[in-house]
Amino acid sequence: VMLTNNVGHHLMICQAMIPRNLKLFPYICGNRMLSGYKTKRSIKDSYKILELEEGCSLDDVRNSYRNLAKKYHPDSGSATADSEAFVKVEEAYRVVLSDVATKKKSSENNEEEEDPFKPKAPQHRHYLSFEGVGIGTPSQREKQYMQFRVDRATEQVLEYRKQRLESQYAGMDLMKAKDVRESKKVKITQAVERLVEDLIQESMAKGDFDNLSGKGKPLQKFSDCPHIDPMTHNLNRILIDNGYQPEWILMQKEIRETIEQLRKSIVASRSKLGGPMTPYRQKQWDRICEQFIEDIRKLNKRVDNFNLVVPILSRQMVHFSADKEIVRAQKTYEALMENEESSNSDRKESEEESVKKFGWKSSLFKWLNL
Repeated sequence: VMLTNNVGHHLMICQAMIPRNLKLFPYICGNRMLSGYKTKRSIKDSYKILELEEGCSLDDVRNSYRNLAKKYHPDSGSATADSEAFVKVEEAYRVVLSDVATKKKSSENNEEEEDPFKPKAPQHRHYLSFEGVGIGTPSQREKQYMQFRVDRATEQVLEYRKQRLESQYAGMDLMKAKDVRESKKVKITQAVERLVEDLIQESMAKGDFDNLSGKGKPLQKFSDCPHIDPMTHNLNRILIDNGYQPEWILMQKEIRETIEQLRKSIVASRSKLGGPMTPYRQKQWDRICEQFIEDIRKLNKRVDNFNLVVPILSRQMVHFSADKEIVRAQKTYEALMENEESSNSDRKESEEESVKKFGWKSSLFKWLNL
């Protein structure tokens, strides 16, 4: 076998000098295979021989083949030169190169099919005018660009009309929803009025109104507010006076009265203890605070019961904080003390002024009495 030393030149093989039991080396020209030999090796084995993974690029394939050729080529002069290994590398390179090229071509075709209307970059400078629209001569492209602007303006007008109609329909839907809510409110009001009327008639039939003190006398107007229907207001007052208040209203009134009593009692207790407290008074104040915390805990349970029966969410109440109430009582006591001190100082000043003005008269009266 006669081979040249320059890389990239043709490898000239002498057929007469090769034994019959050896496989023929393919002719190689750079990275292009000129042999007609068809390999039976699988694609996975070919990737393993080239020490590559599927999905690699053409540059990776060429670099791997170049490195293995330097390693196994008989004329490389390296210690690992092996003709059989080089034949396997050459076959694997041909198979892998074909596989990678086929996959690349199929991927490019798929991209073109997925986005057939993808705009392409202009190839010349004159295509930068007219927003890159049109083909042909400048005059032809100008006409095409004018038509494009007309079409775009038409689309914008249609889109504006569409949005305007959608906003109008949305407004109509809101008006319909509002009308439905108002009609439901009227129905509920009428149902409540009918229920109240039925309760009144039932109570009158039972004789609950026979023992009223004002029976047979004209009703007095309970309210002079012109925004309230007098008949409705009078009916509500009659029901309230005769114990027809809803449970949640009574509970709300009771809770408010209880918290006011607790606040007044703790402020009064703090006032009794007076100004800077001794250790004994401090212990008394601690016991008062403990009892106040227990009362607030019981009151919060009643608040929970009230929230379960109240029909309106906006009427629900939150828990009272014992710590905040104690701080509030302390501040109220300090404010009362400041007011008392200021009033005492004003009274002393007025007494001193009166003594200065009428001092000789008082001394005269004392002398006469003596």
